Amino acid sequence: MSRRAWAQFLTLSAVWGASYLFIKIGLRDMSAAEIVCARTALAALVLWPVALHRGAMGGLMKRAPEIVLLATIQMAAPFTLITLGERHIASSLAGILVAAAPIWIALLAPALDPEESSSGWRLAGIVIGIVGVALLLGLDLGGDSRALLGGVMVVLAALGYALAGLFLKRRFRHADPVGIVSGTTLTAALLMLPAAIVTAPSGVPGAGPVAAVGALGVAGTGLAFVLVNLLVSNVGPAKMSLVAYVSPAFALVYGVVFLSEGVTVGTFAGLALILAGSWLAAGGKLGGGARRQLATRRVDVAAACEPDCGPQPVFLERRAESVDRAAS
Repeated sequence: MSRRAWAQFLTLSAVWGASYLFIKIGLRDMSAAEIVCARTALAALVLWPVALHRGAMGGLMKRAPEIVLLATIQMAAPFTLITLGERHIASSLAGILVAAAPIWIALLAPALDPEESSSGWRLAGIVIGIVGVALLLGLDLGGDSRALLGGVMVVLAALGYALAGLFLKRRFRHADPVGIVSGTTLTAALLMLPAAIVTAPSGVPGAGPVAAVGALGVAGTGLAFVLVNLLVSNVGPAKMSLVAYVSPAFALVYGVVFLSEGVTVGTFAGLALILAGSWLAAGGKLGGGARRQLATRRVDVAAACEPDCGPQPVFLERRAESVDRAAS
């Protein structure tokens, strides 16, 4: 990759990894529903001008029910689960657990998308990743029932990301991803608005939480997706999808440095197992063929998305095919 592409890659990883830090700060004065509503509304404000300029909104109004369903399983529900979970667990741990989304995809694929069914190293990745999740939930959180509940919420959020990725692949294969995310962010904000009003604390939130949620919406959910598309255009979807395996490390560093969150040997072991398992489950393999294996996948699902990486893109078949030709 060029220096510019590397800068974009590291910036995107750093921004997505910071999402969990911003959520933790926002929770000091704001409810979970408020945070989710605000972040998606701000992201919509960033993305809609881009989508309109690209002419990416055409035909989406006719698919309003599908957009509502996608906004629910990809944003409203997972974002809420992650935010509620972070009331009880460290932001760094949340960032690690969300990286399990590719493992969910591999588990769901036989029933929902046989094309993504696992065997060989992909099947081994599922087992390795599950061991990593169990290690974190059992060792880091096993002695605290509330923390365990928070961890389970985050793991369920990863399930939402996985379902959304499979749904996107099936129903929106040829749609412009900027248009899709513009529609889903606005829809998610509207879905969360009643709960945000009902659960809003009586006092005015402080400047720190407001700034954190603003950064979460504008940068972590809005501008991050612009960087996603730049990277897809410059280096292809396979290399871009590796962000999902770098951003949890940023989340870990932010939590330790800025929030003084404690980490254990089990935390690092769980991180290593989940990332290794997710990479294998998503189609990576050991040896020199990894680049080719990733590049020739017809559709890549970036999970890990926010990522908690924000909207997780599904890279369209035509883009994956262009990467395939470049790798040939």
